[in-house]
Amino acid sequence: MLELEEQVNQLINQIVLKAENQHELLIGQCRSQVKLTNTQEHILMLLAEGRKTNSELAKTLNVSQAAVTKAVKTLVKEGMLEAKKDKDDGRVTYFVLTQEAQPIAQEHEEHHQETLGVYRSVLDQFDNQERQVIGRFLTELAEKIEE
Repeated sequence: MLELEEQVNQLINQIVLKAENQHELLIGQCRSQVKLTNTQEHILMLLAEGRKTNSELAKTLNVSQAAVTKAVKTLVKEGMLEAKKDKDDGRVTYFVLTQEAQPIAQEHEEHHQETLGVYRSVLDQFDNQERQVIGRFLTELAEKIEE
């Protein structure tokens, strides 16, 4: 049997490989016929909550504004988003979903919920004390990764 630190290393490497070129790791497959990146789908999901600027999207997604600009250009070209100028400040542009994008945004949200459900079902196998240890481990590992 592998040492625990080796298991952690293998899991993290597996996650990195699975999530490569994606902004997040979700469980489930997209049923939409429209081929979008995970980041583009996530932008649609965020805009389902209401209009947002390029800067707001970049901050929420923790990616560069250039990355959001590239993703948004494709979404506008595909008819998924519309750019709307702010009525009071014409320098500000908000992005809003079109009707065509609503089902894709909803599906992406469902993938988020499905993913959380899988995590929940795994965590349900542990008692409260074990869950606290897992939580502490994840917090400390995340801090070390950010150093």
